[in-house]
Amino acid sequence: MSVQLRDIAGELAGVLWREHTVYRERSGGVVIRGEHVRRWISLAPAGGRDEVLVRAGRILDGGTTAPARSEAVVPLSAGTGVLAATCRRLLAEAAADAAPFSPGRAVPGRSKPSGKAARPKGRGKHTSFGSWVILACVAGVIALYVYSTAMHG
Repeated sequence: MSVQLRDIAGELAGVLWREHTVYRERSGGVVIRGEHVRRWISLAPAGGRDEVLVRAGRILDGGTTAPARSEAVVPLSAGTGVLAATCRRLLAEAAADAAPFSPGRAVPGRSKPSGKAARPKGRGKHTSFGSWVILACVAGVIALYVYSTAMHG
């Protein structure tokens, strides 16, 4: 089955993207990476003999992959066209899930904003109170060591 998946993935990759990388997973599945579109497709054997589990997700900064955003089971007998259409639908869902949030756009499932203000991502170069306490303790231990060394020679 893994040889058949590899062949199907190679053909499918050519249909989906001009630039792609195809590799085999440890679990026996096959992954198609489209670095230029920052997406990936995974094909793995499904429960049925003639079925394949297709999963789609994003490629994050640094080249790591995010978990699958969507998945579907497709019969291999359906052909490359049906498989490619399913992949395109899953990739579109993954792209829609990854769309950046804009303040004017409502978040699905949330009717009103919570009373809590959003915490800013960067707080600047300010050192927190806890960090000052730790620094003071370290300075105290060093001072104690220097004092005891000076007193006992």
